[in-house]
Amino acid sequence: MKSIIIGLFIFAAAIFAILPPEQAGFGLGWSGDVLAFLRGGLPIAALLIGIIVVFIGIADIKDRAEARAEARAEARAEARAEARAEARADAKKEAADKQE
Repeated sequence: MKSIIIGLFIFAAAIFAILPPEQAGFGLGWSGDVLAFLRGGLPIAALLIGIIVVFIGIADIKDRAEARAEARAEARAEARAEARAEARADAKKEAADKQE
């Protein structure tokens, strides 16, 4: 609740700072400065967001490659286990054939 009140206060202060006093009757009239800041900051923000997205993409590619490697390792382990089970079954069958 406290954070909502603080957020609303900051929001109201920002609106007060942006409003031109000539039109609204109150405000600081910083709308031109705010627009200049947005114009200057937008390309920098886009650049930073682009870099973050590239890093996320690289991490995603690495994760997919790691998942594929783990799947291959599991498949190999299953194949080895099946081969061992078949070898044991064959050995038991041969031992039973020798006893007969």
